[in-house]
Amino acid sequence: VQLQASGGGSVQIGGSLRLSCTGSGRIFGIYGLGWFRQVPGMEREFVAAISRNGASSTYSDHVKGRFAISRDNSKNTVSLQMNSLVPEDSAVYYCAARPSRSDEELPVKEFQYHYWGQGTQVTVSS
Repeated sequence: VQLQASGGGSVQIGGSLRLSCTGSGRIFGIYGLGWFRQVPGMEREFVAAISRNGASSTYSDHVKGRFAISRDNSKNTVSLQMNSLVPEDSAVYYCAARPSRSDEELPVKEFQYHYWGQGTQVTVSS
């Protein structure tokens, strides 16, 4: 599957952004999906993941309560709604996909994902 992320930009503290990621292929629903972020010089960091059927999701402690991941398998999209943004959220955000073996699977490690989008920049300023 090929992934294309969009929706990044610049916002002020407390603002919101919605990232989207669109995948190619006709069987999008087999993939568990995740969002990661990376700051220059740092390792890629897990942000959120959603199961292949959308019934389950998980978040890093840094974003829990502020970010929401969702998916629409009919449109081959996964989204990340980001609210109450702070400068520490500034990073390049990547979407990722992994063929899942079950509806309960929620991979949170970078190495568990097989496919990656190109990244979209998010900048939060004061």
